[in-house]
Amino acid sequence: MHHFNDLKVWKQSMELCKQVHYLVKGFPAEEKYVLTSQIMRSSISIPSNIAEGCGRGTNKELGHFLQISMGSAFELETQFILALEFSYITEDEHILIKNKLSEIQKMIYAFHKSLNIN
Repeated sequence: MHHFNDLKVWKQSMELCKQVHYLVKGFPAEEKYVLTSQIMRSSISIPSNIAEGCGRGTNKELGHFLQISMGSAFELETQFILALEFSYITEDEHILIKNKLSEIQKMIYAFHKSLNIN
């Protein structure tokens, strides 16, 4: 069994949530219940699903929650592409988030692969 507090991927995804929260504060008010809300849900879903999977009894269940976490990471990546296209964030902010997400995606993939469940 894995404890999520010990996992680098969980710690990095928590840090990403903080960065995302800071960035979306600058989004237009009319996006509060649309893109802002969706971005926050996606970012929170990444570490939350890692933690939930760690609380499950088997590696197969953990793997399932890691896949959900990966899906949320790709969803968040798409939402930040939209935020850039809508000019809600700068190119530099987009690169920062994209690089952080890429690192987290690689870590989730490696963790999933290490479970040897396939």
